[in-house]
Amino acid sequence: MPSPAQRLISLLRTIVLAAVTALLITSAALPLPAQNSVPPTAVQAARMPQFARRLAPPAHQPASRTNPAPVRQGSRSGPPQGPIYDNGPINGNVDAWTINFGYVTSDTITVGSGSGVDGMTFGAWLLPGDTLTSAEVSITSSENGGTSYFDQYVNFSQSGCTANQLGYNVCTVSTTFNGPNLNAGTYWVNLQNASVPSGDPVYWDENSGVGCESGGCPSQASANDVGTIPSESFTMEGSGGAPSCFESGGSLQILYNFTTQEGAGNGVAIDRGGNLYGTNPNGGNNSAGFAYKLAYHLSWLLDPLFNFFGGNTGGEPTGGILGPNGSLYGGAQGGIQNCGSGSSQYCGLVFNLTPQATACKTSLCYWNENVPYRFTSDADGSGVINVSAYDQEGNLYGTTSTGGANGAGTVFELTPSGGSWTKTTLYSFTGGNDGGTPTQVLVGNDGNLYGVAGGGFSHNGVVFQLTPSGGQWTEGLVHTFNGEDGFDPGYLVQDSAGNLYGIANVFEAGAIFTLQKTGSNWAFSQYSPGHSCMPVDLPYGSVTNLAIDVAGNLYGTGGGGEEFAGSLGRKRPGEGTCFYNYIFKASYGSQGWNYEDLYFSTNTYFGAAGSLALDTSGNLHGTTSDCGTYGSGTVWQLSP
Repeated sequence: MPSPAQRLISLLRTIVLAAVTALLITSAALPLPAQNSVPPTAVQAARMPQFARRLAPPAHQPASRTNPAPVRQGSRSGPPQGPIYDNGPINGNVDAWTINFGYVTSDTITVGSGSGVDGMTFGAWLLPGDTLTSAEVSITSSENGGTSYFDQYVNFSQSGCTANQLGYNVCTVSTTFNGPNLNAGTYWVNLQNASVPSGDPVYWDENSGVGCESGGCPSQASANDVGTIPSESFTMEGSGGAPSCFESGGSLQILYNFTTQEGAGNGVAIDRGGNLYGTNPNGGNNSAGFAYKLAYHLSWLLDPLFNFFGGNTGGEPTGGILGPNGSLYGGAQGGIQNCGSGSSQYCGLVFNLTPQATACKTSLCYWNENVPYRFTSDADGSGVINVSAYDQEGNLYGTTSTGGANGAGTVFELTPSGGSWTKTTLYSFTGGNDGGTPTQVLVGNDGNLYGVAGGGFSHNGVVFQLTPSGGQWTEGLVHTFNGEDGFDPGYLVQDSAGNLYGIANVFEAGAIFTLQKTGSNWAFSQYSPGHSCMPVDLPYGSVTNLAIDVAGNLYGTGGGGEEFAGSLGRKRPGEGTCFYNYIFKASYGSQGWNYEDLYFSTNTYFGAAGSLALDTSGNLHGTTSDCGTYGSGTVWQLSP
């Protein structure tokens, strides 16, 4: 018979066993912790029945974004802004990392000196019907820790949502906030506690840093429960860094800041939809040139179209025009090595960039390059190749700065025929009174070609005309500059009445000139506006900064200062220090010329470069060759 002590021990064992059993039963009945009910990635969630049944995969093969573009947000109203760090475009088809249910996803950013942070744009994967309303954004010195420079719940807006192959909506989401000013260095951006009204998980798109073009690219990334992960698609917005070269306020906006890798702008062309296109001569993955499209989708987004390779395929593009088929044409260095000393210099070529013929299935839909023509020798044409015009039949027209029969440059035509192109030299300059080193040609209202060149009497430059007759083209001089009325004429434009306008240097300043046809003669006149900063202030050496609208109003850029710097101007004797930059509008009426500065700054260089473009709303667009967040140039817009 058990002793009292043994009975007590047995009773205690029974009580303990019952308590443990009850605890286990109770624990099994409790819900799992929230952070354990959702896996760390979107792909893992798609394999779970509770999420899979809510996804709606397209019936066809995996679809990419309809207009894949980097997650880059253009500037808003107010002070100049733009990306201070860009980790590349949305991928949308690989995976994404959870940023709620207790998960924290972190990426590094590297910024320049004195960079203010005031916004973020990133790629989000959402269950169908969900809208991201807010999330906690923090900027810290180490991975989700260390010194905290910013930590707030912020509201987000989303756009451009497209279903991916798993049935998630992949969206561009953006926010603005009053963030910190960061010294140069590397920091961590952390996303967590994302909120949608449904309470569903939210995921941060993974792109592994493909397309990242900022300093410090690609970012390092981690998830708090996993450790190191591939980096995400995002852009941090802000101001500061390299000098902006723009004064705040007014109707001037910076649409895009070129990164160091993208290089400086060459000007822009515009299509009927208001999308901007351009080439940068030394940017891109191969430092041989870069072509891009800038489109507005709730914000301005840059889509890289092509990275030039150099050599036979071309590099260092010189501008570009949109042809009648919507593709991009331009001139470039490269082609055949048969020009210059020792036949080692490339003669140059004409390039054509076209969209892919089939649906793009990657996050970056690069365009294809075709080469309509490679110049074969000095006699064929060489130097700077500039394609600047086309006619109603789709023929292209351009100039070579050197080469031709006399080595002084040519005007050429490219005629399409059965999928190929035939090149014809329309005129070879002699470098004498007829001119030389042409820079541009346009197709006139009357079917003649008009352009500007150097040379002429006392080598001050000419405006020339090429007239077709019996399959041949004859050159005539519209105007020869004598130095007193100007020299080094710049880019020509023509109004609906057939009048020609351009800019020429006059005594190291500048003037607008007009050529009005009366019968068989051309009447020349010029106009020099006054300015409080300098008596005359049109750009010294400007050759491509002029545009005209349907009403005949002229638009241009210029600047000046103490030192000569390309088209920026130079100090006049006795002027002292006088820095300024501006965008102007000029029109001619019954009372003569009316001139106004649409944008004017007295303390910085504007640095405008390349061709200008007007949209149907009267907004003027252009590029700068420097300035901006990275000091590598910008695309800007000036509203009426």
